[in-house]
Amino acid sequence: MAAVAHAIIGTAGHIDHGKTALIKALTGQDTDRLKEEKERGISIDLGFAYFTLPDGTRAGIVDVPGHERFIRNMLAGAHGIDLMLLVVAADDGVMPQTEEHFDVLHLLGVRRGIFVVTKADLAGRERIAEVSDEIRLLTEGTPLAAAPIIAVSSPKGFGIEELRAEITAQLSGFQARRATGLFRLPIDRAFVMKGHGTVVTGTALGAEVRDGQRLRVLPGGGEVRVRAIQVHGQPVGQAGLCQRVALNLSGAERIDLQRGLWLADERLDFDTARFDAQLEIRPTARAALANNTRVRVFIGAAEVMGRAIVLEASGEIRHGSSGLAQLVLQQPVVALAGDRFVIRDETNRRTLGGGVVLNPLGRRNRKPAEQYRAHLAALAGAAGADAIEALLNLQDSFALPAARIAIGLNQPPADVARALTDPRFVKLSLGDVEGYTTRQKWEQLKRFLAAALAAHHQAQPLAPGLEMEALRARIPSEIGARAFKAIVDRIARETDIVREDNSVRLRSHQVRLAGDDGMMAERICAQLAQAGFHPPDLSQLARALNLPAGQEAKLKTVLSALEMQGRVVKISSDLYFDHSHLEAARKRLLDYLAQHAEINAATYRDLLAASRKFSISLLDYFDHAGLTTRVGDARRLRKA
Repeated sequence: MAAVAHAIIGTAGHIDHGKTALIKALTGQDTDRLKEEKERGISIDLGFAYFTLPDGTRAGIVDVPGHERFIRNMLAGAHGIDLMLLVVAADDGVMPQTEEHFDVLHLLGVRRGIFVVTKADLAGRERIAEVSDEIRLLTEGTPLAAAPIIAVSSPKGFGIEELRAEITAQLSGFQARRATGLFRLPIDRAFVMKGHGTVVTGTALGAEVRDGQRLRVLPGGGEVRVRAIQVHGQPVGQAGLCQRVALNLSGAERIDLQRGLWLADERLDFDTARFDAQLEIRPTARAALANNTRVRVFIGAAEVMGRAIVLEASGEIRHGSSGLAQLVLQQPVVALAGDRFVIRDETNRRTLGGGVVLNPLGRRNRKPAEQYRAHLAALAGAAGADAIEALLNLQDSFALPAARIAIGLNQPPADVARALTDPRFVKLSLGDVEGYTTRQKWEQLKRFLAAALAAHHQAQPLAPGLEMEALRARIPSEIGARAFKAIVDRIARETDIVREDNSVRLRSHQVRLAGDDGMMAERICAQLAQAGFHPPDLSQLARALNLPAGQEAKLKTVLSALEMQGRVVKISSDLYFDHSHLEAARKRLLDYLAQHAEINAATYRDLLAASRKFSISLLDYFDHAGLTTRVGDARRLRKA
């Protein structure tokens, strides 16, 4: 069995310039697999082959169609190419699709290439020199400006050995892109094979996939299992980055697998319809990219409509230059940091540009814009702790679990875990999981909460505090309810903020009842003291105080203030006890339980000479306070 090289060779070039014939001359394999392709003599869809190196290893080959009508098919197979064979026919020279294909591969980050002048047997040296000059003009100022140019004749074999030697030389020194994030496979073909079931193919990204592994289908979220793996027709136990992979799947019968979907490690649990990117607009775009331009976005093997939101202060990205942009899509895609993409005009007639994903989860609210741009600029080209800090500062979420950070940055979890030990990050409990935020965001949140509580105390001096949910709703970042409780408790340990059940206040806040409020407070306390173990509920208390209609809210506010002062105790939603009477009720309960193992509501009612309603309310309160525990219809002292 031949070994598999982690490299992909891709063809490019204008229609009828001999790409498919060249691959056949190099490998003996015909990449035209469709009946229509053989009948018409042109490539319509992607073709696949492999190139055998002298040591027996095989590199994958993707042969793309050259006709402008099939540009979307070309784009579906162009991602992941490591070595480009840009084909130019000697008779035609550089043509429109030559230029466009070169632009596309440049935008997708291909930095190794060989320019192949085909049909060299039909042209003289002078003509081949002219075509070579055209190629040099095309590549001027690009990383491929000095790439070799080799003239060949596929039918006669002229130049084929020289080309084969150059491919071998380029790949022999080639270091495969480092497998970073989780395994992903953009599906470029999906079909049912008799006797085997569903098979999908694509150029793999990220870490390896193994036999028996469960994969997630994105977008959509369905799950499948890998039944078998092939690379270049050979069964293998695992495959990954920079390889052409075919997966035989189980569990795919009810899923409409098709080009444009992704298979991914099941730990990748999100897609995105809004991502931030460094966007390059090619000189051939003819004009600057204006803000909010409708575009077609090609990423992986997917094609979706969307809008390009220019983030630069000028509101445009001039052709021939780069800038920051947010792509807002009509359908979600899989996009992680470092992924490359291409944009074309909405009619699909012209390539405008392309770029690299910086932040896969772009924010709808990007204000303040200058700060948002600064964080994106910091993320571009950053690594380690610098990249994590920039990513966290860009998120709507206040904190993210380490696994989500690693996935978003498309980096190995172990590398991210090491970087998160940097003191610029704060590790937090988020309720069910642990997460991380930046030290800057952490300090900002503490200042924000203190300011929000101070403003609330000033506006409502009689309120003991601000309800947790009301406070959470004011925070500019997204924090879940359970996470917020844990975060507030952490902040309370570090600052002068106090949480009391579902209310939060500053430690310095004191309720001062004066004037009419003070008079109402004294009347309330007198009513509750006189009522003993039979206190009135809120409606009864309002009537006893002769409060006019609409004063219920004021009554609750004053009662909350008295509760904070410790003069009354809230037993249930509409029932308050005078503090001294509650303590008397507690003492009678404890005295009884000191001599008896348990007590029921009827017995407690008799001890208090109160109604069953009040005895049950009090017992429920003591249960909640941790004094007693309910066993059937009885209460016992809770064990320490």
